[in-house]
Amino acid sequence: MYTCKDAINLLLNFLDGEMTPEESRHLKEHLSGCAPCVDFLRTYKATPGLCKRAMAQQMPKEVSAKLTEYLRARIKSAS
Repeated sequence: MYTCKDAINLLLNFLDGEMTPEESRHLKEHLSGCAPCVDFLRTYKATPGLCKRAMAQQMPKEVSAKLTEYLRARIKSAS
């Protein structure tokens, strides 16, 4: 049976369908008895959608201008 570390390291392969049937069975066995890993899997699956929505949001122009000004000042002072 897999440990939590094993399970987390194998999630991408699991979601992409790149595991052998035996590996998949072992991971499913672990997930059936590990609520923290199930929660992690749920958030892992949700991450791409959350990132897409976050990237679609526009920063207000005033905030963008202040951030740009701040970063330019920091770069200048670091030089």
